Amino acid sequence: MKKKKCVAMLLAGGQGSRLKALTTTVAKPAVSFGGKYRIIDFPLSNCTNSGIDTVGVLTQYQPLILNEYIGTGGSWDLDRKNGGAHVLAPYQAKRGARWYEGTANAIYQNIQFLNKYDSEHVLILSGDHIYKMDYSKMLAQHISTDADITIAVIDVPMDEASRFGIMSYDKDRKIFDFAEKPKEPKSNHASMGVYMFKKDVLVKMLTEDDADETSEKDFGKNIIPKMLSLNMRVFAYQFEGYWKDVGTLKSLWEANMDLLGVNPVFALDGDAWKIYSGNNAYPPALFLNDGSANNSIVTEGDIIAGKVINSVIGEGVTIEEGAVVENSVVFSGSVIGAGSRVSYAIIDEDVQIGAGCVLGDKKSSPDRITLVGRNTVLPDGTAIESGSVTEAE
Repeated sequence: MKKKKCVAMLLAGGQGSRLKALTTTVAKPAVSFGGKYRIIDFPLSNCTNSGIDTVGVLTQYQPLILNEYIGTGGSWDLDRKNGGAHVLAPYQAKRGARWYEGTANAIYQNIQFLNKYDSEHVLILSGDHIYKMDYSKMLAQHISTDADITIAVIDVPMDEASRFGIMSYDKDRKIFDFAEKPKEPKSNHASMGVYMFKKDVLVKMLTEDDADETSEKDFGKNIIPKMLSLNMRVFAYQFEGYWKDVGTLKSLWEANMDLLGVNPVFALDGDAWKIYSGNNAYPPALFLNDGSANNSIVTEGDIIAGKVINSVIGEGVTIEEGAVVENSVVFSGSVIGAGSRVSYAIIDEDVQIGAGCVLGDKKSSPDRITLVGRNTVLPDGTAIESGSVTEAE
């Protein structure tokens, strides 16, 4: 088997509890985004566009939809005989399954996969971020600096820095200080959860960490601090583009809103860095009667007879006559009944909203997003206050 220069390991097993009903039956990376995508499309597409053709996708929580969605990886040109996309579940040992105990342990349990492809370097990614990034540039810097690990960082506002792992580095980008969610951050260089390791170094660090009973088996809490304490070659790769952690309802809503406008904050189309999707193909959207869309994304398969304002509408959605959807995100397959009003809401997949319903109120805002979970059916005339969560029974 041909030796690989770099293999990617994509951590996609998180429960995503802060997304509430969206992740009751679905792993966070499989949550819909931007009309026709899922969150995991972004790191997978980044790998394809960066020339990385071997990706291990580590699943754990509610993996069914994610496994079906990835399949053989063909949607991202990752169906290869020597490489490709591989879904990796928690290791089945003779004494039974062993759940992943942390991000580092998840990779440790899949060392056999790394050994199979015998790559020189290993790229570790999170499955819950929205961004476009050329990992080949990060790999080139990693090699040129002879780094044991290179950590991608993005500058964040100082008043938000305490939410992230924060790096301090010198003029050569060698990191000399790292703090996980510090109360008083020393810089605004935030870790993106994107790590490039020398493979041999990674295996050694993970093996030692697994033997340490006091460790939380986490890259940010254990592996990186230990590497710094040993004065290993820990470097930062400064990323300048758009990056969003969509781990909360508000951040997921904001990231969808960033797609809108003549000059959007984050553009999905119109450049060479294509984002691929494993979703099904639909016919073009159809506008009926007085149906309209203003400053919105309307996707294939939609039937629009109402008004869509400042919203993102997924595939195969029906918005019936007289309905108004504004400042909202509607996932695929849902129906908004005639005369209903939806404001500052996220509507999950295959939701049936009856006629004359009102979702949201005068208090609706990005801080009070109304959420309706997958497969929920709302009877005609239902009123739901802003900030509430409604799930199917």
